[in-house]
Amino acid sequence: MDITVLGEARYPSPLDYHVSDKARVPFSVIIDPDAPPPEELLFEVAGPREKLFFDPKKTRAGVVTCGGLCPGLNNVIRSLVLQLHHGYGVREILGFTNGYQGLDPWRGSEPIPLTPEFVEDIHKEGGTVLNTSRGPVDVSVAVDNLIRRKVDILFVVGGDGTQRGGAEIYKEAKSRGHALAVVGIPKTIDNDVAFVTRTFGYVTAVDEAAKAIACAHTEAHSVLNGISLVKIMGRHAGFIAAGATVASQDVNFTLVPEVPFVLEGEDGFLEALKQRILKRAHAVILVAEGAGQHLLGGGEEQRDASGNVKLKDIGLFMRDRIESYFKAQNIPFALRYFDPSYMIRSVPACAEDAVLCDFYARNAVHAAMAGKTGLVIGQHHGVFTHVPIDLLTRQKKQLDLNSPAWLGVLASTGQNIAQFPG
Repeated sequence: MDITVLGEARYPSPLDYHVSDKARVPFSVIIDPDAPPPEELLFEVAGPREKLFFDPKKTRAGVVTCGGLCPGLNNVIRSLVLQLHHGYGVREILGFTNGYQGLDPWRGSEPIPLTPEFVEDIHKEGGTVLNTSRGPVDVSVAVDNLIRRKVDILFVVGGDGTQRGGAEIYKEAKSRGHALAVVGIPKTIDNDVAFVTRTFGYVTAVDEAAKAIACAHTEAHSVLNGISLVKIMGRHAGFIAAGATVASQDVNFTLVPEVPFVLEGEDGFLEALKQRILKRAHAVILVAEGAGQHLLGGGEEQRDASGNVKLKDIGLFMRDRIESYFKAQNIPFALRYFDPSYMIRSVPACAEDAVLCDFYARNAVHAAMAGKTGLVIGQHHGVFTHVPIDLLTRQKKQLDLNSPAWLGVLASTGQNIAQFPG
């Protein structure tokens, strides 16, 4: 669990408050005498250090945003710049555009000088002022570019694939003897990053999803046998679906990747939906994009530029199957289909996420200025931590079906987890 450091920290920090390098946060804080002792994982506490590795007056930093959009990206960029500039006195900060391809001078544009004036109002807008893209970069070419531009620190904002890329960049720089601090800020709207309680953008996504569900409920409730089907984000984890269900209290069926289900038969989903329509004359269904992939058949597996498996469209599949089923049953119905995914991820961050973005960004700056590298800023038990990239990228977080989040879904919807088992 030790964090890699570039060397001895010799420069005094200009900040008054400091965190000890010896401070640790345990992975588990629950003690159950009747259960096996949990695995002992102790995370280094994030925060400003008394001594810096980099001389702020001579330090040049870079920032890159990768992967899909997420509420809060501009907040992170702004807070990185302001903490570097006002907190430490770093004057040169470069924004590499269009994701990792911006680190390749043959593919990317000239980086943007990031100043307090440039970032003054960017947090009021969704998206990222640096643009983003998926896919890797030739690590050798990227490090050549960073060395040529005399970049000492690189902040990488993205998911686990982005963080793996950051680790490769650090290792390549190290092999050349270039002291490059690479610090990651975890970005995934799905909230599925291991060892991170909550990623920025998740609360905004839940809030926006709940608004879409409210519209879907109105549509379903305003006609006889109205059925509203809402597809929401969640490739491998149903955190957004679960949160939006509990927040809205208007969902009748919530389908998530963690719970396989069957469609047909007396215990299938379609039969459960039919009984709901016959009894209440309306229904709202929320399905995460990664749910029910086992129902969509085989075929050749396709991947996007980042190497992620391209999911088949469960929303359109469910829409078509519901339509054909109710027609065959000779039951009149009115089906409305909603897919608000791109609208949700492109909005500005809500106040709670904006605060979280600031905390992640400032802790990333503290770590980098102290010469720490090969890490991602995590959050555990309300404390911000340093998580080795290699540990973070080994696993994804998923819904615990015994957690308050999922039990809240079952209580809110009234669905039985065994009602249509897979």
